[in-house]
Amino acid sequence: MPPVPWPGSERGGEPVDSAATVFLVIGGVGVAVLALSLLVGDLLHLGHPDADGPFSLPAVAGFVGAFGFIGAVGASLPLPGSPAVAGSALGLVAAVPTAWFAVRLARAAAQMRSDATPTRSDLVGTVGVVVSPIPDSGYGQVRVRLGGQPVQLNARSDRPLPSGARILVVLAPSDTSVVVEETP
Repeated sequence: MPPVPWPGSERGGEPVDSAATVFLVIGGVGVAVLALSLLVGDLLHLGHPDADGPFSLPAVAGFVGAFGFIGAVGASLPLPGSPAVAGSALGLVAAVPTAWFAVRLARAAAQMRSDATPTRSDLVGTVGVVVSPIPDSGYGQVRVRLGGQPVQLNARSDRPLPSGARILVVLAPSDTSVVVEETP
């Protein structure tokens, strides 16, 4: 039995499948470029890091992806004229706002504010609990909250402290050790 063609698969003797396939490949290239820039762009220096605007990598990838995928839809619709022209027209209509949105989104992501990285001076004044006993002349371990996260540190004190004692950090001589005092 011969294969049954898809409805609307031919228009004026020109197969729609080939035009739609070309547009889908173009869209796939756009998505691949965008994925590559997101995954390994910093490692391979793909695109210029300071590029911004209509010729930045996100803008070009968004434009090419939208042009290809919407172009494939346009090439498959029963519109007057050739599928390539219909696909190109619809692809351009969708690609320009998509590229603009990609630039805006990339700009917003690049300028996103984040919290500062905690430093050892941020440890001073935090309260916590002794996890392993602090001996008279040596180190034990304490757990404090820093930036909302529990942090376990080596600790020493002027006097021995048992496990479970509540403490206040009074000095941070290094990034991993603190001097503490017992609190009531």
